[in-house]
Order: sequence, then structure tokens, then C-alpha cells
Amino acid sequence: MKEIEKNLDGTGMRVGIVQSRFNTVVCEGLLAACRAQLTQQGVLDDDITLVTVPGALEIPLVLQHMAQTHKFDALIALGAVIRGDTYHFEVVSNESARGVGEVQLHAGVPIANAILTTDTDEQAEVRISVKGAEAALVAIEMANLLKAVL
Repeated sequence: MKEIEKNLDGTGMRVGIVQSRFNTVVCEGLLAACRAQLTQQGVLDDDITLVTVPGALEIPLVLQHMAQTHKFDALIALGAVIRGDTYHFEVVSNESARGVGEVQLHAGVPIANAILTTDTDEQAEVRISVKGAEAALVAIEMANLLKAVL
């Protein structure tokens, strides 16, 4: 049996990040943790492209366009949807996740989904560092995995 090992080497990898500007403090924290982890894994700053969008619902469309350029080995979605007093939280959470998943499957480009969905600002702030770093690792691992199975 041939087993493909986990590979977290980001050397030479081109990564696109789409970040929501809504819930700025949380999103900036996610970005900082993500970029630090990408660098630690060997991704050069010049090989990272950042695009910002108004909110989580706009992320999938930009991911789709980026994937269609074939310039990226992996993509990362960064955002924060924090529950309010209306049903809008469910709509934004569900539709942004569905959109990210659809883009990934249709484009064949791995996308790490780090759009946080939390009940409170405090919950989001606690998850910033871990989720941002995890997104970088997922993106690199999946890009390497897809290369290995081709």
C-alpha cells in the first residue's frame, strides 16, 4: 500500500488570501496569524496575494476569480461572522461556507476556510491565532497533497 505523507513545506508555493473587512479586529488578527504561519512553512511574502472584500458573503466570488487564474497553489478565506439579534447570522454563515465549498470543488484548488462563526466577539478573539495559523497549514497541506496524487 502506498501512503501519501502529510507535507507542510510551503517552499515555492503561491497562496491567495481573501479577507473580509467586516469585524476588522478579528480579521486582521486572523491575517497576522495566517501570514506568520505561511512564512514559517517557507512561503515567501512575495508569493502571497491578499485581496480584501466588504464581508463574508463576498469572499466566494473573489476566490472563484482567483482560482480561475491558475496562479495559486492554494487559497485561504478569512472572515468573522458574529451572531447578532437577527437571522442574518445564519444566512451569512451558511451561504459563505457553501460558496467557499462550491468554489473549491468546481475549481479544483484547495481552499482553507477560516471564516469564523461565533456567538460573541470574545469567542472570535480567542480563536484568532489558532484558526489563522491552521488555515495556513491546511492550505499548504492540501496543495501538496493534490500535487502528490496527480
